[in-house]
Amino acid sequence: MCVPSFAQAMSEYGDLLSDLSDNITKEDLDQLKSACKEDIPEDQSNAITSSSEWFSYLEKNDKLAQDNLSYIEHIFEISRRPDLLTRVIEYRTTVLKITEDDDIDTKLTRIPSAKKYKDVIRQPSEDEIIKLAPPPKKA
Repeated sequence: MCVPSFAQAMSEYGDLLSDLSDNITKEDLDQLKSACKEDIPEDQSNAITSSSEWFSYLEKNDKLAQDNLSYIEHIFEISRRPDLLTRVIEYRTTVLKITEDDDIDTKLTRIPSAKKYKDVIRQPSEDEIIKLAPPPKKA
């Protein structure tokens, strides 16, 4: 298996950001900025007028890097943009060769909601089921 060179990986990362930018409208950008309002002060958020500026801000503030995509994955997930999220996950698995099963505890991966709650979404045991008494009979 061939490991991509640093220059090639940076090029792929640039292509990813470019592809994402092409699919983010002005309305999308407002929604994405709103989703990260806790991390971007309002005055700086107002100064961001394009998706490339948004990505640049996130990189400068250590929220985004070639090998750290979890923040934007989270933002795309809570902003209900599965199309963008899918592109990021595809990049992570094909370019960085990292899957959720490989490296679950690193900054490179995130756990999708369904996986996060897999222990919660289970069938209760017989002991945990509350049995209701039959309804009273009418006189």
